[in-house]
Amino acid sequence: MDRPQLPLNALRAFEASARHLSFTRAGMELRVSQAAVSHHIRTLEARLGVTLFRRLPRGLTLTDEGAALVPVLNDAFESIGATLDRFTGGRYHEVLTVGVVGTFATGWLLSRVPGFTSAYPGIDLRILTNNNRVDLAGEGLDFAIRFGDGAWHGIEATLLLDAPLTPLCAPGVARRLTTPADLARETLLRSYRGEEWQRWFAIAGAPCPTIRGPVFDSSPTMAAAAIAGIGVALLPAGMFEHDLSTERLVRPFEAEAPAGRYWLTRLRSRSETSAMQTFRRWLMEAMRDREPS
Repeated sequence: MDRPQLPLNALRAFEASARHLSFTRAGMELRVSQAAVSHHIRTLEARLGVTLFRRLPRGLTLTDEGAALVPVLNDAFESIGATLDRFTGGRYHEVLTVGVVGTFATGWLLSRVPGFTSAYPGIDLRILTNNNRVDLAGEGLDFAIRFGDGAWHGIEATLLLDAPLTPLCAPGVARRLTTPADLARETLLRSYRGEEWQRWFAIAGAPCPTIRGPVFDSSPTMAAAAIAGIGVALLPAGMFEHDLSTERLVRPFEAEAPAGRYWLTRLRSRSETSAMQTFRRWLMEAMRDREPS
């Protein structure tokens, strides 16, 4: 069906007049005369067959029909403006918003972001960190990289890597540890997920002591506490390679407890944009490069 030519100047005049409730102030904003704004409004009213404003002795008020049109135009103009803002430097920039659990962000992703942005300058990458509690739809995320078992309702999950847990601590604390049983004398730092230490002790073949250490809602914060010597943290060692290589953290035991995996997730109900496809391909290639040959 043919769409009639939109009276854009009249729509702009209406939107400005609705904000100011004044043809005069709308004309000042649009740099046209009050008479020109009034003419645009009359033309639009005639075309729609409705009255958009009630003219009062001192100003204007919107009719029900005018009030119904305002939010539609606001959304349309904001969408147009946002799209035009993406044309910078002679190219169109796609926005890609990725939510990332903090451990993966600091332990793996952030160091590789410069490589991505250099390879794909047309993608405006936006990273929002979280503690694994995420709402893809509610937060407007294209992707979320999260930790768990990959079973989330309405979510397509692509496996990235395993993240087994092992004790990590400051060097001074590690010097006191000879066997897993020695951990009973230390403060054992906990995550909000619970029972992780019990699983680790079962695999390490040692009795699990009563655990009363502080509870953390993020692994990077727990790692900072371990670095400060506050206690021993149970963490995915692969996400703290820098701290291990610089000996800010030490791994006193080799035993690992399976806990979960990192996944790239998106809403099944949403089709992937070209920026999403590019990011997924780049991420999976980076994961393959990380694997030992």
